[in-house]
Amino acid sequence: MSEAGLSAGSERRRRGLVTTAQVGIAVLFLAAWQGLTAVGWLDPFFFSMPSRVLVRMWEWVSTGYIWRHLAVTLWEALLAFLLGALLGVIMGFILARIRILAEIIEPYIQMLNSIPRLILGPIFTLWFGLGVASKVAFGVTIVFFIVFYSTYQGVREVDAVVLNNARMLGASERQLLRHVLIPSALSWIFSSLHTSIGMAIVGAVVGEYLGAARGMGYLIAQAQGVFDTTGMFAGMVMMALAVLVVDYLVRQLERRLLRWKPAAGGAWQADAS
Repeated sequence: MSEAGLSAGSERRRRGLVTTAQVGIAVLFLAAWQGLTAVGWLDPFFFSMPSRVLVRMWEWVSTGYIWRHLAVTLWEALLAFLLGALLGVIMGFILARIRILAEIIEPYIQMLNSIPRLILGPIFTLWFGLGVASKVAFGVTIVFFIVFYSTYQGVREVDAVVLNNARMLGASERQLLRHVLIPSALSWIFSSLHTSIGMAIVGAVVGEYLGAARGMGYLIAQAQGVFDTTGMFAGMVMMALAVLVVDYLVRQLERRLLRWKPAAGGAWQADAS
């Protein structure tokens, strides 16, 4: 068997082992939770039970009750993610390429980033109301700084030798951006996007929790108001599953855009996918 075939077989076994371990951890956790509540060591009123949570989730899905709330939250998170990521990438590239501008603006970025996001929720609600705009604004303040710092660092970390060689060959600033800076910074940007996806949804849910008429945050807040622990856990699990699905889609996009990059084991990204 060829070396490539052995490598592919080893990769499949590794993935199988990882998947088995992940499923095993989840099963053990749920079994322990169910068992401890069943014997009374954990109070079901405060901790609910996995079986009750699953039943509640099935009721929401089968009746269609969950879809309108989930759709609103995902739409808010998507807008916050796209706007925050776009602004973060643009500002990161600009400040990384214009050193004097970065030195001028850096203190203001540090001050804005130090503001607790929870404080901004009521302010955005006051400015933009209880609709989508306030949730998007809240999410953007979270996503922007994550993507900005990764983009800024990624552009700054581009090999100076590569840049100088490209300039010696007559590359313009636009060509440097397209053929050197963007490809080199993509891995940094995608690394921040994985974190930003979850944080965008967190921003949407927290914004809804503070004040909304629909959405997953509203659903969780309503459950908390009547001491419905099962509903709170069901809402959180639904959001966690949604994050996994969206993150999977981003990983697929990352593999396509970074096919040229060698993987950690020395194989190309295209071979590992």
